Amino acid sequence: MNKVLLFNPKSARVKHRIPNAIMNIAASVEGKYEWTIVDGNREEDPYEKICSYLRTGEYKYIGITVMPGPQVRQAVPFSKQIKAEFPNTVMIWGGYFPTSHYKVILNSGYVDFVINGPGDHAFPNLVDALENNKPYELIKNLIFKSGDTVLKTIKEDLIEQDGLPALPYDRLNDLYPIRGYLGKTYLGQKTVAYHSSIGCPFTCSFCAVVPTYEARWKAKSAEKVYRDIKYIKDKWGADAIEFHDNNFFVSEKRTVEFAKLILPEKMKWWGMARIDTMSKFSDESLKLIGDAGCTMIFFGAESGSNEILKQLDKGGTQTGDQIVAFAERLKKFGITPEYSFVLGTPAPTAEQVEKQIDFEIEFIKKIKAVNPKTEIVLYTYSPVPTEGSDLYEQVLAKGFHFPQKLEEWISPQWENFDLRKNPLTPWLTPEMIDKIKNFETVLNGYYPTISDIRMNSVKRNLIRFCASIRYKSSFYWKPYELKVLQMMWKYRQPEIEGF
Repeated sequence: MNKVLLFNPKSARVKHRIPNAIMNIAASVEGKYEWTIVDGNREEDPYEKICSYLRTGEYKYIGITVMPGPQVRQAVPFSKQIKAEFPNTVMIWGGYFPTSHYKVILNSGYVDFVINGPGDHAFPNLVDALENNKPYELIKNLIFKSGDTVLKTIKEDLIEQDGLPALPYDRLNDLYPIRGYLGKTYLGQKTVAYHSSIGCPFTCSFCAVVPTYEARWKAKSAEKVYRDIKYIKDKWGADAIEFHDNNFFVSEKRTVEFAKLILPEKMKWWGMARIDTMSKFSDESLKLIGDAGCTMIFFGAESGSNEILKQLDKGGTQTGDQIVAFAERLKKFGITPEYSFVLGTPAPTAEQVEKQIDFEIEFIKKIKAVNPKTEIVLYTYSPVPTEGSDLYEQVLAKGFHFPQKLEEWISPQWENFDLRKNPLTPWLTPEMIDKIKNFETVLNGYYPTISDIRMNSVKRNLIRFCASIRYKSSFYWKPYELKVLQMMWKYRQPEIEGF
C-alpha cells in the first residue's frame, strides 16, 4: 500500500504555528494509510526532506496545503520539481489559493487534483479510489482535468466538526516537537494556534472564504474545543490561544459556554468576529468573555461608508455608526478591538477613489478618538475571484486580471498582492497607494501596536512623539523619519506577521 506525504509550505519567517490544515488531512487518513508531514517552517531544506521520503519509493500521494502569499513561494517550484523527478507521484493541492485559482493550477501540468474546500472526506476518498483503481469522478469537493476540460464535482455539505477524528498531536510531536510551535506572543509565552470552526455564514465579495465555504459555518462544541486546548496546555505548557477561525464568535451561546470552561485555566486568547454579530451580545456575555481571558478580537470593519459596505457585499446589519459605537462599548470589558479596513475599492473615477481613501482616513481617526486602544489594520483592496458577484464584475470591467501561468504567482508583486499591500489594480494610482502607506506609517507611529512585544516604553514614547505633529495636523507626506525608526526597530505589522 502506498503512503501519503503531507507538505505544509513555509508561511512565517519567525513564529511557527501548528499546521492545523494539513493535520486535518493527516487525521483523515490515520489508520488507513501511513503518512508523514514535512513542515516547511521547521526544515532547513524542506525539498530535500521531501525527496528523502520519495526516494524510498513508498510515498505516492502528496497533499499540499496552499494559502495565498508566502506558501505559494515553495508550493509552486517544489511541486514542479517533484513532478519532474518523481513523475509517478499524485499531486493534490488544497486550501484557499487552489480553491480560488484552480484553473491556472490544473493547467500547470504538475498538479493532478484540487480539493475544493474541506478535504476531510475528499482526500481519503480520492486516495482510496486511486489505490484501488476505482472511479473518482463522483467524489465530492474535487476539481481535476479530463483531457483539456476542467471538471468540478458537487460540493459536500459541511461536516459536523465534533464527529471528525482528533488531530494527531502526539504523532506530530514525534516529527516536530510541539513546543516549537508554541511561540511567544502578545498573548503569552507559549501561544497555541487552534481552529474551532470552519467557514462563515456571510458572503462578503472581497473575502477568499466565500468561494470555499459558500456562506456555511460549522463549529466544534465548546466542550470539544476546551478538551483539546486543555490537553495541549497540560502536556506542552500552552498558556494562550490564537483562534484562527474565519469567524469564532458566530454563536453567543457557544462562546459563553467556552468562556465558562476556559475561565479557570487563566489563558489569554484572540479570535475573529463580525461587529454586527457581537454587538448583539449582552453586556453579561461580553463581561464573561473578557474575564475569561479574551484580550483582543479582530473585526472586519472594512469601511466607515455604508455605500462601500454595500459594494463589498458585507451583508448583515453593519453600519459606520455601529463600528464607532461598538469600539466605544468594548472599553467597558477590557477587550481590545482590532479593526481592519479595506481601502481602494473600485469607483467610476479616480477622483471618487481618492475621495473614498480620504474619507476612510478621517473615519479611522474618529475610531481612535472614541477608543484610542483600538488596533487598526490597513489593507488595500485585492480582488477575489468570487464568480457572479457585482464587485468582481466591476473589477474585470476595470481591466484587472489574474496571472495566466502558475509560475507568475511567485513573483514579488503577486505575493504582495496576496498580502493586500500592493494590489496591482488599475484604478489605484501610485500616488493613492503612497497616501495609504504614508498614513499607515504615521498612524503606527502615533499609535504603535500593543501586539509588538519587542517595542518597549522608551521606543513607544519616542516614535509617538515624532509622529504627533503629523498625526494631529493630518500631514502624512513622506514620513521618512518614522519609516527609519520602524525599520531600525523592525516594527511588526499584525496584518503581515501576526502577533
